Amino acid sequence: MKKYIYAVMLVMTGIIMTHAQRMIPGQKGFEINSGTLSGDIRWRNYYLNLGLTLNGKNGNYQLWALEYSHQYSKYKALRLPLETYTAEGGYSFFLMGDTRRNFALNALLAAVLGYESINRGETLLQDGAKIISEDNFLYGAGVRLSLESNLSDHFVLLLQGRIKAVWGTDLEQLRPSAGLGLRYNF
Repeated sequence: MKKYIYAVMLVMTGIIMTHAQRMIPGQKGFEINSGTLSGDIRWRNYYLNLGLTLNGKNGNYQLWALEYSHQYSKYKALRLPLETYTAEGGYSFFLMGDTRRNFALNALLAAVLGYESINRGETLLQDGAKIISEDNFLYGAGVRLSLESNLSDHFVLLLQGRIKAVWGTDLEQLRPSAGLGLRYNF
């Protein structure tokens, strides 16, 4: 009789879908993001971002990230590479979503520190022109609005729009971007 009871219990646990908890406080996650920067040549202007998340209460989390962005600026027939290396730390606030956390809308506020390189540090161009803008250290703030969808209990798909306001630069101070990402919660 015990064998039949155990067999029925095994079948029932296989049939009934169990839902694990998501966004558990203290849970960590690793995310990778990529996207496009605003500019003339969108598919050549991109960023790559690696981040570590630490979940807090009520769907909020901390984010610590490193980012590389690459874009081109036009000068006559030349395209000058503009590269930025940044580190950011911030806090994401849960705005809205369903109760099982299948979908969530979050807003992130972050501090940004970094370094930008213009034409890989070369100031003299092929036609003899000189770039007067210099490589600089950056500081500023960023805002990110992200739509997060849990693909499983560990994987989260991110669709995000961001804008950074940076100072200490000779280039644009407001830098908008949009992208996709994937987070693995462990």
